[in-house]
Amino acid sequence: MKKLNLLVFLFAAFLASCNNGQVHPSLVYEKNPQYTWGYAEFFGDYYANYGNKNNVLSLSLYTDSMKLNSLGNLTGLGQYLFLEDVFQAPADTMLQPGVYIVNNSGLPFTIAPGKNDTVDSEVYPIGAYISYYEVNSANSTMKLISRGSFTVSYSGNTYSINCNFKTSDSLDLKGSFSAPLPHIDQSIATVKSGARKKLVYTRR
Repeated sequence: MKKLNLLVFLFAAFLASCNNGQVHPSLVYEKNPQYTWGYAEFFGDYYANYGNKNNVLSLSLYTDSMKLNSLGNLTGLGQYLFLEDVFQAPADTMLQPGVYIVNNSGLPFTIAPGKNDTVDSEVYPIGAYISYYEVNSANSTMKLISRGSFTVSYSGNTYSINCNFKTSDSLDLKGSFSAPLPHIDQSIATVKSGARKKLVYTRR
């Protein structure tokens, strides 16, 4: 009797996952986003108070349907890649060509990995992460980037960026970008090791 009840339960679960005879797998998030626009922000030697004289950039890349409205709020569906701490040599003020590795060293050509930080009981992602905005908002999510690299090259005013990351839940994350990349100087307006104002307000 117990075996029969188990078979009935499994059959019911199978039917619940089907619609018109089609099995619906769990949502698979985009593993190779094609970013079409973005920008870099320069913060100077942001960590100088902690003994790190290297310069810091952040990099924001968006797929084509993502937009910023007049209030700086992010709208649309797609993917938003944010690399908060991209380290450069002290003499470099723009994103330099080369291979950048995800690690915590703070050396030039490295990116800080993503992690969750708690401030006043609120949890915020910092470092490197990707946000997915789906048609069903219940499926929208954010994934921390824990390791990997990205490669930068440029010709004229066109930057080419190719990503090869792995998220903290072991998702392989590629992604590419080829377009002009505006650089915004935030170094004067930002106190060293203080709070950095982001240009975009993401949905939570």
